[in-house]
Order: sequence, then structure tokens, then C-alpha cells
Amino acid sequence: MFIATAVVSVLLAVLLIASSYGKFTRGEMGLKVSRTVGWPENLLWVLGLLEVAGAVGLVIGLFWWPIGVAAAIGVVLYFAGAVIAHLRSRDPEWQPAVVIGLIAVAALVLRVLSA
Repeated sequence: MFIATAVVSVLLAVLLIASSYGKFTRGEMGLKVSRTVGWPENLLWVLGLLEVAGAVGLVIGLFWWPIGVAAAIGVVLYFAGAVIAHLRSRDPEWQPAVVIGLIAVAALVLRVLSA
């Protein structure tokens, strides 16, 4: 069970770091999504910071399970908020947030089961 936890947690951490990179560098995709959902462009760094914190927490959580559980809960809540923001703005590209949110749920369940 722990191997599955590690694989899913590291995969999610990589996705979070990639997503945060686009926010920190103010890449075209990050700016487009920001405009679409109504998030202020000058605060994209906050979202990037939350994603980095989630990624770091997931990796540290492989060695100390309470941190992993807390990080996974945070990432699930982050992506629940992202899905809500995309749906409220009628963004037709809401699916990536749902997929990453489901991966976060899987990471949470696996981390709890392998504690």
C-alpha cells in the first residue's frame, strides 16, 4: 500500500510543481485561466505558493504521515475551490481541475490507509 501512496503522492507533487511554475512565471496558460475565473493576475503567486506547499507537504508526508494527510486535505480543498471557480465562471476547461482533485483524493485515501 505504501508504494501506491508514494507513487500517487510524487505524481501529484510533480503536477503541483508544474502548475505552480506557470503561475510564478505568469505563463500564458496561467494568465488565461486567471482571467477566465476572475482571479487577480497580481495574486497568481499566492496560488503558486499554495501548490508548492502542497507538493512539499506530500513528499514530507511520505516520511511523517500526519503531514501527508494534512497536505492531501489542503490539496483536495484547493482543487475543490478551483473546480467551483471554473464552474461559476462557466469555463469549458474545468476538467483538469477535477482530474487533479481526484488524484488528490486518491493520495489522501492512500496516505490514511498506509499510516
